[in-house]
Amino acid sequence: MKRLLDFCLSLFLTAILLFPMVVIALLVRLTSRGAALYWSDRVGVNNRIFRMPKFRTMRTDTPAVATHLLSNPDVYLTPIGSLLRKSSLDELPQLWSVLKGDMSFVGPRPALFNQDDLVALRTEKGVHVLIPGITGWAQINGRDDIPIPLKVEYDKYYLENRSFFFDMKILCLTFYKVIRAKDVSH
Repeated sequence: MKRLLDFCLSLFLTAILLFPMVVIALLVRLTSRGAALYWSDRVGVNNRIFRMPKFRTMRTDTPAVATHLLSNPDVYLTPIGSLLRKSSLDELPQLWSVLKGDMSFVGPRPALFNQDDLVALRTEKGVHVLIPGITGWAQINGRDDIPIPLKVEYDKYYLENRSFFFDMKILCLTFYKVIRAKDVSH
């Protein structure tokens, strides 16, 4: 049931948001060198690697590590990168990953391929069996500002309490957080 809802909603949203996504892609290309999309290797369900698209917010010479691990991430931002991140518009291409079934709307955020500590802790807690999501319980409880062990505890809580209504609560709270642009790295 969840997969059917994910597929239908992502198809609907892609149709509605296609024009804005084309505009964003053009703006990314016009304001910085490189492709409009950045394809990131991410850890999916059962620790399988998949390619997740985002609108590129960083220069093409940025190291492939989590933003919080960069000594000065602001120097790598493209001219519109901060706006895209703050508004979460950089996440829109992930609708493709939801359509494909690599992601869901709600689940733990997919780890970068090189976040071994996060992957190991999620595997230890059994969270690796979940399809990663565009948003999740950890994202609405701190997003980029919480340490990995706490993030995994939120992911485990989601694993143990997931339901249609919990997903709806997470989606509503995510919308609220995005509108307020709270707890976002930029």
